Amino acid sequence: MIIELGHYALVLALATCLVVSILPVIGARRGDAAMMAVGTAGTYAMFMLVAFSFAALTYGYVFSDFSVQNVFENSHSLKPMIYKVSGVWGNHEGSMLLWVLILTLFSAMVAFFGTNLPDRLKANVLAVQAWITTAFTLFILLTSNPFIRLSPIPAEGRDLNPVLQDIGLAIHPPLLYLGYVGFSVCFSFAIAALMDGRIDAAWARWVRPWTLAAWVFLTAGIAMGSYWAYYELGWGGWWFWDPVENASFMPWLAGTALLHSALVMEKRDALKIWTVLLAIIAFSLSLLGTFLVRSGVLTSVHAFANDPTRGVFILGILVIFIGGAFTLFALRAPMLKAGGLFQPISREGALVVNNLILTVSMASVLIGTLYPLLLETLTGEKISVGPPFFNITFGLLMIPLLLAVPFGPFLAWKRGDVLGALQRLYVAAALSLVLGLGLWYMQNGGPVMAVAGLALAFFVMGGAIADLWYRAGFGKHPMSIAWSRLKGLPRSSFGTALAHFGLGVTVLGVVAVTTFETETVVEMKPGMTAEAGGYVVTFDGIRAATGPNYTEDQGHFTIREGGVEVADVWSSKRLYTARQMPTTEAGIVTFGFSQLYISLGDPIAAGGIVVRVWWKPWILCIWSGAIVMMAGGIVSLSDRRLRVGAPKRNKASVRPSLGVS
Repeated sequence: MIIELGHYALVLALATCLVVSILPVIGARRGDAAMMAVGTAGTYAMFMLVAFSFAALTYGYVFSDFSVQNVFENSHSLKPMIYKVSGVWGNHEGSMLLWVLILTLFSAMVAFFGTNLPDRLKANVLAVQAWITTAFTLFILLTSNPFIRLSPIPAEGRDLNPVLQDIGLAIHPPLLYLGYVGFSVCFSFAIAALMDGRIDAAWARWVRPWTLAAWVFLTAGIAMGSYWAYYELGWGGWWFWDPVENASFMPWLAGTALLHSALVMEKRDALKIWTVLLAIIAFSLSLLGTFLVRSGVLTSVHAFANDPTRGVFILGILVIFIGGAFTLFALRAPMLKAGGLFQPISREGALVVNNLILTVSMASVLIGTLYPLLLETLTGEKISVGPPFFNITFGLLMIPLLLAVPFGPFLAWKRGDVLGALQRLYVAAALSLVLGLGLWYMQNGGPVMAVAGLALAFFVMGGAIADLWYRAGFGKHPMSIAWSRLKGLPRSSFGTALAHFGLGVTVLGVVAVTTFETETVVEMKPGMTAEAGGYVVTFDGIRAATGPNYTEDQGHFTIREGGVEVADVWSSKRLYTARQMPTTEAGIVTFGFSQLYISLGDPIAAGGIVVRVWWKPWILCIWSGAIVMMAGGIVSLSDRRLRVGAPKRNKASVRPSLGVS
């Protein structure tokens, strides 16, 4: 009965979506406060109904109700409880319901926190959110219903894909969806503003916190997904430019550009066209990612569905929302005024350069991802665009961006002084070169160009520190006054510095592990050793073990340095009995920011086994930098000037048109 109630609640949610999609828009047109208020009440109702529907499906998983087809195909009674719960979204149907749940959650947050929004704008934003919710709720009910019953009832389930039976499934998809769907709010603000005729600095102030929140969640989701693939798949890599990885990275690039563009619009009332366009592009790329994962056009470890009907339905959603948004933008954009003027050498100019590079980078990733699909569709020819293409094109574009990042905060608004910025950054540049050379020497040399990459990473970090240093006036004022000035800086300043510093930390990890990592593949029998990163790895033997729903062979390794045992680790190969699918569980030992990564391969004659041992220096900097970037975003969100909402305008004031600043 609970399953049927969950299905019925989803149908009621669709009906509510239709009401919220229509009445607030009509009310905004007529100036009818009662009709506009339907948007707020209806949005709360939508969220509660979808939440109940999601809870009903979760109930089926927790209590192993195998009369539900979705539970039968993706669960097992012996599966640990955490994987039963996370298994709710470890499949196509459940993950789409999670998508809609988060979508209605964000809508409800706009309704709750948007008390200071103009009534017309709020009504239109909630209506656009309801349009999106209607489309995806219809998609679930018509093509991906998770509440279908089975008869007769199976005695046991087929179990969840073994690769997904990991804590990463509990964290990665929800964070990723919070990022994807968070950009829907920015999209809705852009469409509502174009409909209503208000695009000004106040609009940018309302959009920026939502952009920042979505960016933080998407950063966390991408980082978690990268680390999950790194330790779970046993291949030793942290990023492979998989098309679905790219599908999450492209909205992140667009969202990063949107953050900077909205800042210029808020401070200088400039870059209106850029900001609105990026708000549309960020969510459009999120929808594209949804299409790639669920259409069946890609074969990927990330892909959920292979049903062409679902792909066509989502393609229709893309055409309607992306096509409609760009059409509306094309009609309204000529009416927008440029806003505040500025010199090329200025903080605005630096942010424009930032946006140009990020947009071109995003386009290069988009082309590399979609070109093979388009070529196959048009000619039937299959090609592969792999890491070499992305590493060269994306890597080269990042060099000027990273060089420019430290300069931006030192340039004044409207007209800047490059020489003045150089004078403040020369110490950071010199120290960065010294640190780069020092790290290169510590790693026993390597490609000379690695020094430039390491120095660039340290330069980005040093620039972030220098920004706070000069803002506080260290070296110019007495220490007590400088500390007082530092503590008095707005939180957004600390957030910006943290985000830039975190970017430098991530770049450091990428350069170091790419340049200095080593891989050793060796056939080992008990007592044999291998060397990696200055450590001696001894294979002690294999033992059999049994888990809740799997059997495994565990290999034990002892790690020594200078003849002294410093650690030991287990690495295993598992076989999940229900699906008869094997997985590799890598053994990982951490030394500071570096790791030894040990993976078991195929067995050999006479009791031996193939073992892969990687030494990955400074690899944890990749994800540590992401955590620091997220912290920067959270600190910025805590700044009262960036909290959701803005002071209400005087009701007597005339509503500006699109062309009025």
